[in-house]
Amino acid sequence: MKVSVALCTYNGEKFLNEQINSILKQTKEVNEIIICDDCSTDQTMDILKEYQLKYPNIFKIFKNETNLRSVKNFEKAIQLCSGDLIFLSDQDDIWSPNKVYDYILFFQKNPKISVIASNGYCIDENSKSHKKYAVWDIPRFLENKGIEFNFHRLISLSGNIATGASMAFKKEIIPDIIPFPTIQNFHHDEWIAIISSSKNQFAFLHDKYFYYRIHSNQQVGGVFYKKNKSQKTILIDLFNIDNPASNFTGYKRRIKKIISNFERNSLLEQSNPKYSFLFEKNKKELINLYHYNKTLMKNKFPLRFFLLKISDKILNKRKFDY
Repeated sequence: MKVSVALCTYNGEKFLNEQINSILKQTKEVNEIIICDDCSTDQTMDILKEYQLKYPNIFKIFKNETNLRSVKNFEKAIQLCSGDLIFLSDQDDIWSPNKVYDYILFFQKNPKISVIASNGYCIDENSKSHKKYAVWDIPRFLENKGIEFNFHRLISLSGNIATGASMAFKKEIIPDIIPFPTIQNFHHDEWIAIISSSKNQFAFLHDKYFYYRIHSNQQVGGVFYKKNKSQKTILIDLFNIDNPASNFTGYKRRIKKIISNFERNSLLEQSNPKYSFLFEKNKKELINLYHYNKTLMKNKFPLRFFLLKISDKILNKRKFDY
């Protein structure tokens, strides 16, 4: 089984060596590393050329003529991969040594699965670990509470729990996921997770297989949270949308999230005729969830619900036009 890595770079000189070295030190070696550089102006290309000289049979480097930005750059890199399995890689993280080996083993034991994502560790700019809750903990939180869910509803109706830095997929799914939609604040990893989970081909591993770096230049935030009971309750409330929230604020956050997800699904429906049926269905479910949660909120907190309704009307908040 041939393994490719699709790695995208842009001004990544500071952490690039750590990321690449962690890929080269895998217990199951990769066959090729496809790198698409998005017009870096620092020493990124010089670093990459050194690796290419040292490992000419593994490294294939492509420099974009114009800046494609992250989503379309990954789309390009994926299409250049020739492997049976394709791992996505950011430029500033670190892989655990057994990541490739364990993913391959999981694919072999679960032939119906086409896409895998996993949990990960939190590190800072100095590669120091931090104990945090992450969006990747949410499936485990729900399972531990005995809450049933499926990944497509979770990701489409609540929020993304699959990060590209943790992803690997079979080459055969590429026609289903490419081209990636270009919607503001919507990324390729979420798209891959939505489409693969709609086909019941998505799996999530609770073990941690990568070190995700947080720093001032990070493109995607909102991944890590304080590790305390209060934050855990907030995360469960946000993603457990089919059951009552734990408090009034939980309903407020949840309803805001439902409205936001409805808008996102509307944009996806408009931009993807092939999957418009999928997002139309999601929108109907979100409308039902909106009314369901508003009813629960009203019944449990009648006075506060009444006051919030007046406040929202005055401030034009939590407005839901569908």
